[in-house]
Amino acid sequence: MEHESIVVLAKAITMAVSGFGPAIAIGLLVSKAMESIGRNPESAGKLFVPMLLGAAFAEAIAIYALVVVFTLK
Repeated sequence: MEHESIVVLAKAITMAVSGFGPAIAIGLLVSKAMESIGRNPESAGKLFVPMLLGAAFAEAIAIYALVVVFTLK
């Protein structure tokens, strides 16, 4: 019984740690994009798609971490 609780705790810690990277990356990405649009409003059309792609790739890292944690025994 004690071994199972340690495994659950390890999975929870792994998910928490692996969620920080993508969260920080998405926050910085959107922050810099909004700053750029604030400085140059005409750049909004050029920044929107790359910003969304970058956020999607960063979010994919979190999803991969979730899959790995659930496949661990």
